[in-house]
Amino acid sequence: MKKILVVDDELPALTNIQLALQAHRDWQLVASCHSTAQARALLQTEQVDLILLDIEMPMQSGLEFARELSAQPNPPLIVFITAYNKHAVAAFEVFALDYLLKPFEDERFAIMLERASLIIEKNQQVAQIAAMQDYFRDQDALNAGEKAPLLNHIVVRSMGHIERIGVHEIIWLSAAGNYVELHLRDRILLHRSTITFMEEHLPADLFARLHRNSIVRCDAMRSIGVDSEYGYFTALSNGDKVSISVRNFKRAKKLLG
Repeated sequence: MKKILVVDDELPALTNIQLALQAHRDWQLVASCHSTAQARALLQTEQVDLILLDIEMPMQSGLEFARELSAQPNPPLIVFITAYNKHAVAAFEVFALDYLLKPFEDERFAIMLERASLIIEKNQQVAQIAAMQDYFRDQDALNAGEKAPLLNHIVVRSMGHIERIGVHEIIWLSAAGNYVELHLRDRILLHRSTITFMEEHLPADLFARLHRNSIVRCDAMRSIGVDSEYGYFTALSNGDKVSISVRNFKRAKKLLG
């Protein structure tokens, strides 16, 4: 059964959505929240497949909350349900699956849920196939006494869709526990992996680990220096500064030429 979360600050809207969901027994309503703060707290302990989200709410808008969710690993699908059509373009810029206007018709609501179901099932299939392919590919390499092949792209799931990121698009990577942040030219994506795994599987002629918490793309380095905040650092093509450990400073100078 697929799980759904509803977020709207208006009680009548929550009630209407709850009634509409009664006709769709393959969906489980996990909770109805009156604010993004309540939803954020719930998502710390509950995993949902779909969030039905109002836009104009006190404290934090639905659009802001959707942007926040998009930076997290494996975010749920987002559908905006709002009384205003003026936010439609902004909604799809944060990869919303759909945009329903209040009051919505039951048929339109059903179509939206069907689309969500198809995407959830497809993503699950793709993830399973990709995981199996990666497993057997790596096993074949290990059995042959070889290292697992180097990455030329990374598959990242963001806001309900799967995105293929070429390694040449990555400016630098930073450690975030069991995840790594992929810093691109104009955005940051969170990917389920470790900085050590990425170091071992990214091409060594393109990337260098100059600090225990980060890896940089060598041709993105623009300068190196030292200051009170970063210690030794390299300035990158996207304007970011990344720390360099003392033992890697000479290596960084050599990479810069």
